[in-house]
Amino acid sequence: MTSDNKTSSVTSALEKLLRAAIDRAGGWLPFDRFMAQALYAPRLGYYANASRKFGRMPASGSDFVTAPEMSPLFGQALAVAVADALDATGCDEVWEFGAGSGALAGQVLQALGPRVRRYHIVEVSTSLRERQREALAAFGDRVAWALELPERMTGVVLGNEVLDAMPVKLLARLDGAWHERGVQWKGERFAWAERPTELRPSLDVGGTHDYLTEIHPHAEAFVRTLADRLERGAAFFIDYGFPEAEYYHPQRHMGTLMCHRAHLADTDPLADVGHKDITAHVNFTALALAAQAQGLATLGYTSQGRFLINCGIAERMAQAPLAARADAQRLVAEHEMGELFKVIAFHRGPFWDAIGFRAGDRTPTL
Repeated sequence: MTSDNKTSSVTSALEKLLRAAIDRAGGWLPFDRFMAQALYAPRLGYYANASRKFGRMPASGSDFVTAPEMSPLFGQALAVAVADALDATGCDEVWEFGAGSGALAGQVLQALGPRVRRYHIVEVSTSLRERQREALAAFGDRVAWALELPERMTGVVLGNEVLDAMPVKLLARLDGAWHERGVQWKGERFAWAERPTELRPSLDVGGTHDYLTEIHPHAEAFVRTLADRLERGAAFFIDYGFPEAEYYHPQRHMGTLMCHRAHLADTDPLADVGHKDITAHVNFTALALAAQAQGLATLGYTSQGRFLINCGIAERMAQAPLAARADAQRLVAEHEMGELFKVIAFHRGPFWDAIGFRAGDRTPTL
């Protein structure tokens, strides 16, 4: 079967699945349920099918590049923060969510050696698990896979560009009234449709103009579950996003929902379902409050650039070849990933002066 035929087959099957879900829901499906199926439906959703996702260039058939694929210095610097957290909490295990190509796991394991007794990867995608197994084969049984969190756990948790791919609800203020935006089947395609709702953003949005935004019940529920189950340790999440005062700024009236395919961005998640990534920026304030409500305290919050510099990436860059320095510069430059991406960390146990937040901690801005 050709690539085009495979694409058409997956899209057709996923469309059928989604249309059936819309029918069962009475002709209108909340967007978070649509997004969940579009990304994670077994064998059909974007993260569940066999298409290539991660890579540096479109020619590879990939759709986007994440920091570990961009430069191994990312994982080496993050490993400094992981070692610091392992020592502070007395743990020897790492848990990574959504490990993608396995690049970050390999970088952390290589950097920390026997300091990490077991590296657990929580991965729902069968195709990505197989790719990770190949990439990490050299580490043998030090790497283990799971489909979900255990009931009780200790260790350092990592999530790089995981929270942005969790389903979001869309809220639209139209003519002064709030609606939830969902999906219907209209003619021969999926289409937007709004219904009045009692849901609201966590912050009042100034003005009376039409306004589209997201709320993140799935990401918040994930953090609460993690907080319930983490008995001792820390959790680091790296993603693009803002504190809620910036997230719900009156001028951000088109929201943050975005799709990625072949290293290009588009704003239509209803087309070519199953063959593009769907993401939304993270509301870091909401995550911190969700963790706090379950007794998981915030360890620190800062930009990715500042975090990596605190962890020694500049010194590593100085010793790297010119091309490698250029790649790593994208991770810390304010006009690249350094400012848009943030790092937030939580901890269970006594607070310590975590190395990644020793300069430039922005926790008060949450």
